[in-house]
Amino acid sequence: MTVLVGARVFDPETGDSTRADVRLDGSRIAEVGLGLDGPRVDCSGGLLIPGLIDCHAHVAFPRPEPLPRSARILEAVPVLRGLLARGITTVRDAWGADAGFKHALRAGWITGPDLLISLRQLSPTGGLGDSWEPPAGAVDHYGDPSLPDPLFDGPDAARAAVRRMVRAGADWIKAGASGAMRAVRAGTDVRPADDELTALVDEARRCGRDVMAHAHSTAAVVSAARAGARSIEHGTFLDDSAVAALAGAWYVPTLSPISDSEFAEAHRRSVRLAVDAGVRIAAGSDLAPRPHVDLTTELRLLAAVLGEAAALKAATSEAARLLRLDDDRGRIEPGLRADLVLLDGTDLDVTDLPGRTRAVWHDGERVSAAS
Repeated sequence: MTVLVGARVFDPETGDSTRADVRLDGSRIAEVGLGLDGPRVDCSGGLLIPGLIDCHAHVAFPRPEPLPRSARILEAVPVLRGLLARGITTVRDAWGADAGFKHALRAGWITGPDLLISLRQLSPTGGLGDSWEPPAGAVDHYGDPSLPDPLFDGPDAARAAVRRMVRAGADWIKAGASGAMRAVRAGTDVRPADDELTALVDEARRCGRDVMAHAHSTAAVVSAARAGARSIEHGTFLDDSAVAALAGAWYVPTLSPISDSEFAEAHRRSVRLAVDAGVRIAAGSDLAPRPHVDLTTELRLLAAVLGEAAALKAATSEAARLLRLDDDRGRIEPGLRADLVLLDGTDLDVTDLPGRTRAVWHDGERVSAAS
């Protein structure tokens, strides 16, 4: 049992912080209040926030140069360790990590956040998940049976693709409702038909899974949201029709990857449009091991649009709600998981969260500084 004393405690639901002690009992928060008894950890002058949740990361991205398959897997080890050390305690991987990563984390072979996996990006032939490239033809960056074939053509094949992912251990189903940004801008985007998307989402539900949908364009956002995707990723080019369709979903903007591009302002306008319409926002970094952009960068960009309190909510309680984990984490309340981050200072400034991070607790255990 440990009592964290002297800090202010941030409530992401209200945006307020109050002076309180927090007692940890094993992996759970036992009590929040003043004057709690137990072995004490001095957190004076600090702010306790819930462990951060990244709803869109790629911890095991394929490398661009030809290397043995093990290189992609081994590179993920320091990536995961670094994320946890920076206070990111839960990650939804948006393709690349397989079920072996989760096993290694549970077994203690490697250190990192809790991981939810989607394995591959499901799409029709010529879409986001198709690695065919002229003049080479089919190029599978993985060649790994633990990451099954993501391609489908027709509603029945879409259902079969979902079943392949579920069989291989996917927690979420990732759908390519649009192509990559370059295809969208070039007008060569190949999107699934509406009946394919509807079948994909329906089959995912039958298998007890939710769908996250990659969608840059308005048309792709509308199709994916109407099909029932739980979250829409990127949403770079939203309009009123796309925002209206998003009323029943979460929006994960992932501002980081194109924050310095010619589309950055359009992307920020899309986020503002969604926020003004009351769309639920969850934070995701679109992290790949190269370049090293993670959720702490995304929060700085989100805060410039939403404000600091709303950005932190997007990466804690709202992210947990999207992932159906809000009865377990995302807030600092009795009974919830003891995932916490202690920041230096008591303000909500997210400009340099790594520089402010004083301590991290994951599942009740303090994360080693060496992590």
